[in-house]
Amino acid sequence: MSSVELATSFAITRAKGRGQETVASDDLLVGCLHSISRLGVVELGAWVLDLEAMGVDWLVKPGPRDARVSYSEEAVDLLDRAARIAGADGASAIEARHLLAAFAGEESGLMAELKRAYGITSATWRAAIARSAPDAKDAARPDDTAGAYLSPEQAAEKLGIHVQTLRAYVRSGKLPAMRLAGERSIRIRRSDLEKVLEPLVPES
Repeated sequence: MSSVELATSFAITRAKGRGQETVASDDLLVGCLHSISRLGVVELGAWVLDLEAMGVDWLVKPGPRDARVSYSEEAVDLLDRAARIAGADGASAIEARHLLAAFAGEESGLMAELKRAYGITSATWRAAIARSAPDAKDAARPDDTAGAYLSPEQAAEKLGIHVQTLRAYVRSGKLPAMRLAGERSIRIRRSDLEKVLEPLVPES
C-alpha cells in the first residue's frame, strides 16, 4: 500500500469512527501525519507532532479503502492540489508528502491550529516536508500502468486529477469504463483518457 493510500485509508477510518460518511480535510491531514509517524509521533523538520496530543488514536488500524465514501469539497481541492504538486515534483504518483505540502496554504481547521501552536508558515512547512518527510511506509511498487487498461487510481494519476473526480467523469458518461465480470471493480481504456480532454481555445 502506498503512503497516500495508507493516509486516505486512515482518514476514512477516522471519519467513519466519528459516524461521518464524508472525509473532511482534517481527516486527510491526520491520515497523512499517521502515514509518516513512528509510534504516534511525527518528526517534521524542527517540530515533533504528537498524534496522541491531537486526540488521535494512532493504534487504530486503517480499514479497507471504501469506494462508497465521499470527500468534502475542501478535501477534493486538497487532493487535486496534491496531484499538481506531485506533477511539479516529477513524481509518477501522489505520495503522502505531496498531500502534506498541499496543506501549506490552509488557514483553517487542524492545519491552522498547528500553525498557531508551532509558528509554522507555508514556506517552513514545505521546507520541512522536503527535508524530512520520507514515505517510509511506501512499499516499492512495479510500474503496472503500461497495459491497455487502467484502474481508476492509475487513470486519475495519468490525468493528474483526484480519483473521485475521475469517478464523477465515469458516472456522468464523460469517460467510458468497463466493469470486471462479476465484480465491482472497473477499468478504463488508456486510449479513452483523451476523451475528457478538450482543446483550450485562446480568448480573442
